[in-house]
Amino acid sequence: MQTIDSIQVSLNAGGMNTINIILAFVMYGVALGIKPQIFVEVFRKPKSVLLGMLCQLVLLPAFTCLLAILLTGWISPMMGLGMILVAACPGGNISNFMSSLGKANIELSVSLTAISTALAVFLTPFNFWLWGTLYLSSAAVTADIPRLVIPLMDVFKTIFILLGIPLLLGIATSHWLPKVANALKKPLQWLSIIIFLAMVVLSFSSNIDAFLVSVKYIFIVVLIHNLLALSIGFGVGTIAKVPFRDRRTLTIETGIQNSGLGLVLLLGTSIFANFPPHGGMLVITAWWGIWHIISGLTVATIFNRSKRNV
Repeated sequence: MQTIDSIQVSLNAGGMNTINIILAFVMYGVALGIKPQIFVEVFRKPKSVLLGMLCQLVLLPAFTCLLAILLTGWISPMMGLGMILVAACPGGNISNFMSSLGKANIELSVSLTAISTALAVFLTPFNFWLWGTLYLSSAAVTADIPRLVIPLMDVFKTIFILLGIPLLLGIATSHWLPKVANALKKPLQWLSIIIFLAMVVLSFSSNIDAFLVSVKYIFIVVLIHNLLALSIGFGVGTIAKVPFRDRRTLTIETGIQNSGLGLVLLLGTSIFANFPPHGGMLVITAWWGIWHIISGLTVATIFNRSKRNV
């Protein structure tokens, strides 16, 4: 485990910028099927929106902290903090594509992504500080965790460039050029996901040795963590008896996290400069970015083939 923490994972700025552009491209493709009036209906019946916020902003960080504590002795403290960092991030833009593929409530998906991203400037640092401090204390780790502050420019890019602008352009295309939107919607969504997968693989190809060294730990930890996230979304939706389309969305939204923001914080800022060697945080966050695509596609395909709609 100490070997994992000593790993140096690198992702150059060009690679991260390209991935961000592709994320915006994915968002535009999803937004092509959205009509402005659908948001009115979502907020007219806010139950599912509130449940989604509960899952993403409260239950996922809390249960992640508990899981990290239970895994004490099997994972390093930095790996545990990596899990909490991912859980503290907002929902990922790719979740909107997954919801579309899984015949879920796409309007609810976009709404949850937009809200969680907007609140990230406050809740990501708070959740990471709160649950990270509790984890280190409960796991009897003698290390100080600095208060996390998200660079406002990074949050601005996430909200307005990666989410807001593609969303507005997609809705505008759908409204003013419906024939063009219908022709582009499916091809763009599939092309976007293929390119995104290729870019993730290429971006981390230089770190293949790091993943091979830690794969037996990282794969299992992220698998368990992601299953927990998916289960929280589906479980809460089931207990609350929301429509099955909404239940699908809650599952996907809670299981798909914006680990790219976590990588920005780890690699693009000096926030963790005073931390002990934290390769475990980097590898957990990086592998989450790959694994949640695989798990998201799997869950979305299962939902797509299900005949249950209520």
